[in-house]
Order: sequence, then structure tokens, then C-alpha cells
Amino acid sequence: MTRIFNFSSGPAILPESVLIEAQQAIWDLNGSGLGLLECSHRSSLFESVLYSAADRLTRLLQLDSDQAVLFLQGGASAQFFLVPMNFLRGGRATYLDTGVWSTKAIAEARRFGTVDVPFSSAQSQFDHVPKPGEWGDLPAQTAYLHYTSNNTVYGTQYDYIPDSKGVPLVGDLSSDILSKPIDGSRFHLIYAGAQKNLGPSGVVVVVVRRSWLDKADKNIPSLLQYQNQVDNDSMVNTPPTFGIYVIDRMCAWIEAQGGLSVVAAKNQAKAAKLYGAIDATDFWRGTVQPSSRSLMNICFRSPSPNLDAEFIRFAESRGLSGLKGHRSVGGMRAGMYNGQTEAAVDALVSLLSEFEKTHG
Repeated sequence: MTRIFNFSSGPAILPESVLIEAQQAIWDLNGSGLGLLECSHRSSLFESVLYSAADRLTRLLQLDSDQAVLFLQGGASAQFFLVPMNFLRGGRATYLDTGVWSTKAIAEARRFGTVDVPFSSAQSQFDHVPKPGEWGDLPAQTAYLHYTSNNTVYGTQYDYIPDSKGVPLVGDLSSDILSKPIDGSRFHLIYAGAQKNLGPSGVVVVVVRRSWLDKADKNIPSLLQYQNQVDNDSMVNTPPTFGIYVIDRMCAWIEAQGGLSVVAAKNQAKAAKLYGAIDATDFWRGTVQPSSRSLMNICFRSPSPNLDAEFIRFAESRGLSGLKGHRSVGGMRAGMYNGQTEAAVDALVSLLSEFEKTHG
């Protein structure tokens, strides 16, 4: 089989070496004679996988001993309601609104309390994220500050961690987690769907402070309590075993590359190459403010929607898949996650030039 170039924004491309490891583990997990998909989650064989994944994430995210790593289900979207269900409890929280996913998180949080939204870029079609501190002082008694670090639909990204001034910080890091070094110890809670930089769909990583759990609601269903998940090492019920295995292998791959500093440099170089091609001409145009550009999701357009559609068909005929923009905004969108290759980016840059010559 000849593999094509995959620019999907999720589920997204994974390194071929990780895919091969997963393929082999499905048949025989770590030389056990037992396949990963048929291995009991209660066995020592699988527990070693789960603990290895948690340990690797702890190192890569620079977590401290008060922070627990969980592997849950329901995707990041389930965390939109689980975070306020556990910690809002009729109080108030502050959310920064920078795209589709933060807007959905705000709507869910309002079921559980008062939500202040001191910053939103909705009126400018979510073309930027706030400058540090642009949201102003947080109201008294704010339970937490929530932000979405990278916005896949519109292609914007924070290049900093918001300073919450001592208020618990919650981050939806779904689409740029482990794409660059980060001080994870600054957060009270992190959540991230795996299907961008970490692994397959079906598993979400949650990092939560044990000391914050004292403030969590104890009168919600036990499966939905973070405390219960922490107490049971993510195994209140059967966890997503395959996804956890791939996360462990993906983290091992990052470490083998030389760590997050090396991965970040590669991601920056790939993005610079594609943004450079877009900016070099009047035919192609980016859709967000340069200071807020995402390194993970590069959104761009041609002079017309008809040409956008023609380019997407042209790219697919050349073996470049997944470039169609989100259905709500149109245009093109290139997924540039950790697993994306330089060869794929070079092929896309070349295609942009070729298409412009025949349609410009």
C-alpha cells in the first residue's frame, strides 16, 4: 500500500513507527502471546502500559506530585460539562471565547452556574486570541478560568499560558498538547482529546490537581466524579485500552525525537514553510491575524469558494487528503500536528504554486 499525505485535523496523522508498533501489539502485546485488543484491563500486562503512559505524560508536561493523570472517554466534548459539573456547582467561572469549541464549553458550563465571558473574538470571525491580560481582572469568587489553547476550526493559537492570578486555571489543550514545551504544573485541570497529537480517537487525557478535588461536587454520578477516577486509576469501568497504548507509544516517540523542544522546532519549521508560501502571493490568503496564527491548523483560501473546491479536488487527485476546511467556515485547512511530515508540507507548498500558475 502506498500511503498518501494526510492533512486531516483529527483524527490525524500519526508517525509510521507508532502505527507499526500498534499493529504489532494488536497481535502480540510486548511478547506476551496475547493481543492488545483482547488483554484484560485488570491484568498486570495492561497496567504496565497504563502506568507507563501516565509516567511519560507526567514528565513531558512537567507535572508535580499533586497532579493526577487520567484516561477517560467521551472526548473533550464530555469535559465541557464534566468540568463545571464537578467544580462550578452554582458558582461562577470565567471563559475566554476564541472559537467553536470554547463556545460549546461555555454553553455547557452555563447549565451549572454563572459564566463570565470577558473576551470573545466572535464578531471578527474568531480571527485572533486575546493578548495577555486583555480579559481584565476576574470577578471575585471565580471558581476557575477556562481557555482553549488552539482553535482547530479557525486556525488560531495562544503562544502563552494565561496568567489566572491565583484562580484555578483550566485548559482545553486538545489540539496542541505535547506540540511544544509547557509548564503543566500551572494548571488545576487540563483536558485533551487524543486524536490530534497523542493517538487515536476514543480517549481523552485529563490532568487534575488532587488538592482541588476537595472542592468537587460529591453528589453527582460516581462515574462522572474526577475523585472516583483518580482513586481507581482511570479504571472505574473498562478504559479505552487501545488508545492508552497508542498514547504511551506516541509519548515514547516524542522522547526519542529528543523531547518537546526538538518537536516544537520541527513544528515551527513546517508551519513557517507553509505560511511563507501562502504569504508570498496575493492568490492565497490566510484567514486569521498573523499574531494569533496556529502552528497546528493552518487555514487559508483562494480567491473564490469555487476555486477552493477545485483546489481540494486537485489536491486529492495528487494524493493530499484532508485539506477541506471545517464545514462551518469553508476554505482549506492543513493539519500540521506532530506526526505531519516535512515531505507532506513540501508537497503541499509545491501544489499551491502549481495551482496558482494555472488558475491565477
